[in-house]
Amino acid sequence: MTRPSLNFNERPILVFWETTKSCLLACRHCRAEAMEEPMPGQLSFEEGKRFIESLLSFGRPYPVLIMTGGDVLMREDIFALADYAKELGIPVGFSPSVTPKLTDDAIERMGQLGVKAVSISLDGASSATHDAIRGVEGHFEQTVRALKKLADAGFTVQVNTAIMRDNVMDLPAIVQIMKETGVSVWEVFYLIHVGRGQNLQELTPFEYEQVSHFLYDASRYEIPVRTVEGPFFRRIITQRHNDPILDLDTVRENYELGDLYTTLRTDLEMRLGKSQEAARSQTSGTRDGKGIIFIAHDGTVYPAGFLPLSLGNIKDTPLTAIYRDHPLLQKIRNAEFTGRCGSCTYRDLCGGSRARAFAATGDPLGEDHACDFTF
Repeated sequence: MTRPSLNFNERPILVFWETTKSCLLACRHCRAEAMEEPMPGQLSFEEGKRFIESLLSFGRPYPVLIMTGGDVLMREDIFALADYAKELGIPVGFSPSVTPKLTDDAIERMGQLGVKAVSISLDGASSATHDAIRGVEGHFEQTVRALKKLADAGFTVQVNTAIMRDNVMDLPAIVQIMKETGVSVWEVFYLIHVGRGQNLQELTPFEYEQVSHFLYDASRYEIPVRTVEGPFFRRIITQRHNDPILDLDTVRENYELGDLYTTLRTDLEMRLGKSQEAARSQTSGTRDGKGIIFIAHDGTVYPAGFLPLSLGNIKDTPLTAIYRDHPLLQKIRNAEFTGRCGSCTYRDLCGGSRARAFAATGDPLGEDHACDFTF
């Protein structure tokens, strides 16, 4: 869903709309507290239509509207809203939860509405890992079936995986599952301590560095890899892009990696063999507030879903004005950071996680403590 040559000062690539907070799951790492009923203040159908109309003000190419939640399918008028976006020519992606709401009829309806991409969360390679994170027994098997069904229906299927200490060793097996089910894209979330995720253990900077190198290797298996709140992955893409050496020991030595990288890559190659394909990793340079913007259920605008710093509300101010003119977003897009992120060679390409900086220090322009890069 990425597009070339966009001016991120003028328009985002992706607009994430938390259509509802309602969800039947209570996932351990979620930024929100799940609930069965919508929260007070949720945008009404008419307010939702006006919001969708407002995206036209960005001009062509229109941003992709990602309808998420909560569980997007918990909103009864969601298909009518998606249909309205289709009428206006605004591309739509869905991010549903795997619950009884994700029926064959719902999948068929998404296809009829022209939804091209659907993202599903897979946070483990077994019931023991995934079900513990998702909080529902049998959810792993349901998720794998849903991935296969969506791929067979012709959707571009994206798997979302949140990395944490409980599931990091599952990553190679998750790649295998994606290959077997026909998944097209892997989006890997680097844990942020917000919402329910505050009680989970994130990796150390050195472990994140090793995982990022593993993800580069994983992208050689014909599945593009993107990261969320792990922008230093783009630095690693740049560092390794012109490196013809694929040998594990040489990569480990050249980049001073450790046993975690060795274990992950060895497991991946045991499962899928050694790949000589080019890496399929992206360096678009987006980050929280740069090419990405998040609209909460009540119309509050945030730089991203994991950065709970209000920029205003679409009920009061047009989204175009907030995105283009808000001083914080302008500083983020200009890479006006402090600490190591502010003096780093890769401050524009990477820029660090603004959400992680805010969660750790209260300063959205501060340095990202999860980055292991020294310069």
